[in-house]
Amino acid sequence: MTTPRPTHLEASLKRDIDLIRSKVKEMAALDKQALEDVLKALKDNNRQLAYAVILRDSRIDDLEAEIDRLCLEFLVRQQPAAMHLRFAYVTIKINLELERIGDYAESIARQVLKVGSLQATPPISSFEHIAGESIPMLDKAVQAYLNEDAALAEQTMAVEEEVDQLKSQLNAELYRLEMEKKIPFESLTPFLTIARRFERVSDQAKNICEEVLYMCTGEYAKHKGTEAFRILFVDDHHACRARMAEAIANAAGLPRLVFSSAGIEPQTLDEQTIRFMQTKGIPIDGRSSRSVEQVPNLDQYQMIIALSEKAKKVFPKPPTKTVSLDWHVQDPSTVQGTPEHIQAAYEETYRWIHTQLQDLTEAILGDSAN
Repeated sequence: MTTPRPTHLEASLKRDIDLIRSKVKEMAALDKQALEDVLKALKDNNRQLAYAVILRDSRIDDLEAEIDRLCLEFLVRQQPAAMHLRFAYVTIKINLELERIGDYAESIARQVLKVGSLQATPPISSFEHIAGESIPMLDKAVQAYLNEDAALAEQTMAVEEEVDQLKSQLNAELYRLEMEKKIPFESLTPFLTIARRFERVSDQAKNICEEVLYMCTGEYAKHKGTEAFRILFVDDHHACRARMAEAIANAAGLPRLVFSSAGIEPQTLDEQTIRFMQTKGIPIDGRSSRSVEQVPNLDQYQMIIALSEKAKKVFPKPPTKTVSLDWHVQDPSTVQGTPEHIQAAYEETYRWIHTQLQDLTEAILGDSAN
C-alpha cells in the first residue's frame, strides 16, 4: 500500500516547523561553541578568544530576533492547534532561554578579560568540571526539544542539582584560595561570577526541559504540586542587604525553597559585605548586581520581601497571589564610623535577617506539610 502524499497544508506546516527547528539548532550550537570557547579562554588566558566570544554574541541576538519572527508568522499563517500550538509557544520560550545562555557566555568572556591582567591562576579542573556538566546538559535539553523526547528531558533535568552542588564547592574553593593568598582578592568576584554563569546555564537548560515536557505531554512541570516555593529579596542596590539575605537563606539548604535577590538601582557588590559573610562561613554569590527587571520568570515567585522602603514599589498590586513582606532593615554598607562600629552594624543586620528567615521558613515548611 502506498503512503498518501501529504496535502499542501501538511507540507507547508512541516516546512515551517523544520525551518524553525533548524534555527533553534543553529542558535544552540552557537551557545555551545561560545561556552566552550570561554572555558578555553579562561584555561589559556586567551584574551583574543574572549574578545571573539563577545563580538560573536550579536549573531545569537540576531537569531533570537529571527526565531521570534518565524514563530509569530507561524502562528498567524498556520493557525495551529494542540501539539503544533504548544510547539510554537514552547519555541518562543526556549528562544529566550538560549539568548540568555549566550549572554552568560559573553559575561564569562568579560570576566576572563578582567582576571587576565591580575596574574590569577584559577582552579581550572573545578571550572572544567562544572562546565563539563552544564554544557552537555544544554546540548541534551536542545536534543530533547528537536526530537520531542520527553524521556530525555526528564533525565536531563536531574543533572541541575548536581551542578548546583558543584557551584557551591567551587565557591568554597575560591574563598579558601583567596584567604590563603593564592589568588588576589580582586579576582575573587570575577571567578565567582564565572562559576555562577556556568551554573545558570544548567538552570536555563532545566527550563528548556520543562518546556519540552509541556510540548510533548501538555502538562506543565512548573505547575505541579512539588514546585519549589520561590522567594525574592529586593533592596535599593543589590549590593548588600538582599545579597546577605539570599546567602543566609541558601546556606540553610532548605528543601523546596528557592531564594533569589535583586535591586531597584543595581550597583557594584559591596566588598565589605563579602568579607563579613566570609567570617560567617557563608559565601556570597559574586555575580553582577541585577535589577528586578532582570529576574527571570518574576511572575512565578510566591513571595517578595522588600529590605528597604524604596524596594516596596516592586510589590504587585492586588489582586495577586504573591505575598509581599516589608523587612526594612539597616544597610550596614552605608554606616560611617570606626571599624568596630561598622562591624557591629553588619552583625546587627545579619542577626535580624537570620532570625526573620528562620521564623519565616519554618512557617512555610510547616504550612506545606499540613
